[in-house]
Amino acid sequence: MELRYATHPEHAKTFTTEELRKHYLVEDLFVSGETKLVYSMEDRTIIGGIQPAGSAIALEGYDEIKADYFLERREVGIFNIGGNGTITVDGESFEMANKDCIYIGKGKEKLLFTSSEEAAPAKFYLFSAPAHTSYPTKHVSFQDVPGDAMGAKESANERVIRRIIHLEGIQSCQIAMGITIIENGSVWNSMPTHTHNRRMEAYLYIDLDEEARMFHLMGEPTETRHLVMKNEQAVISPPWSIHCGSATSNYAFIWGMAGENKTYTDMDKVAMDELR
Repeated sequence: MELRYATHPEHAKTFTTEELRKHYLVEDLFVSGETKLVYSMEDRTIIGGIQPAGSAIALEGYDEIKADYFLERREVGIFNIGGNGTITVDGESFEMANKDCIYIGKGKEKLLFTSSEEAAPAKFYLFSAPAHTSYPTKHVSFQDVPGDAMGAKESANERVIRRIIHLEGIQSCQIAMGITIIENGSVWNSMPTHTHNRRMEAYLYIDLDEEARMFHLMGEPTETRHLVMKNEQAVISPPWSIHCGSATSNYAFIWGMAGENKTYTDMDKVAMDELR
């Protein structure tokens, strides 16, 4: 488990490109037969990728969180961005197709991850935060979630947002999670942009071609920076930072938030003329 410390916005202003990438970019999340976890001190969240190969992979306790099992004091939201797979939670199995989501609450001890076909492995993306109580395990098929259309072709930000783990959906302690699909011909996400000092956020960009690139904008509104990202890479966004971006083609991204509340609309909007 890799450890990432929280940063002050004044400190972040001094970072070089490589330092920005070191602190906020999460690369190589999905490695065949392995688990990759990044523990961020931003609201003590954990971002991870699990790609089962020939055998099942167990998500267990780690010394970094001083837990006998992963969900001893945590909850987790998981998306599958690869081929079909299965997640087994204390003996109960859940079939996970591409873009399906599952929430697993505090106290579940044995989590097993498998791929249906080794040639087309599942890729499980997880976003975890501390939890104070237990909520039921809930699986949602991507096809069963109605989306909200936003943006317009004229502003190149036509998109559909599917909120899955949130105040009016799957219940959790503090995680809010969903997926946004950028329509063909559009490239911008989360613009006009915003911040929310009550919560951190992480984006996982997916469905980008190998040669395509995402230009993710971050930093304080008056002191912006950018990260150049590839497909299936994630970015950590501190509460003080904007989080938006544009790519060389359309794409999708999974967003996860944790912190003071899970109200999706609680955000501090940034006017376009404030950006620098």
